Amino acid sequence: MPGIAELVARYGYFAIFGLLMLGIVGPLIPDETILVLAGLLARQGKLDYLAVLAAGYAGSLCGITVSYLLGRNGLFYLIERLPIMRRHSAKYMKRVHDWFERYGRWTLFFVYFVVGVRHFTAVVAGASKMKVTHFAFYAYTGGLIWVICFVSLGYFLGDEWERVGHNLNRGAVAVAVVIAAGA
Repeated sequence: MPGIAELVARYGYFAIFGLLMLGIVGPLIPDETILVLAGLLARQGKLDYLAVLAAGYAGSLCGITVSYLLGRNGLFYLIERLPIMRRHSAKYMKRVHDWFERYGRWTLFFVYFVVGVRHFTAVVAGASKMKVTHFAFYAYTGGLIWVICFVSLGYFLGDEWERVGHNLNRGAVAVAVVIAAGA
């Protein structure tokens, strides 16, 4: 199976869109790597910078929307239909809904920058029946900033990315640990 770099280099914008959409729905694809690589390819003139931003943003929008709909329809359906899930989730769903109404909007905005968490937040937002308009505003705005940041890192840092990327990974792990401890 070809690597991610080869897929993006060979199929360009279609690969960026598809991989990001799948990467947001499921945590098995390194989304940030795809965006930085696409930025590097744009810097080298192999892809257009604005088209990379558009493909990345469209892929992340589709992925986060699918995750939200899975939570709103699929997970909620399972909770309502399976007695064991209904019994165990009843006391938590009200709290989750209240939490998302109070803080979840900003969580959707910032969660793109926390590896491994963004994949589940939209599902939980959907299952908590968060309003679609609130979900869309915060998640889509956060997604736009996330895409611009990582594509721009690849584009503007170019060959320095490996050195900077290593330091960012350590920082992201530290932030994730602090957030997990706070939660």
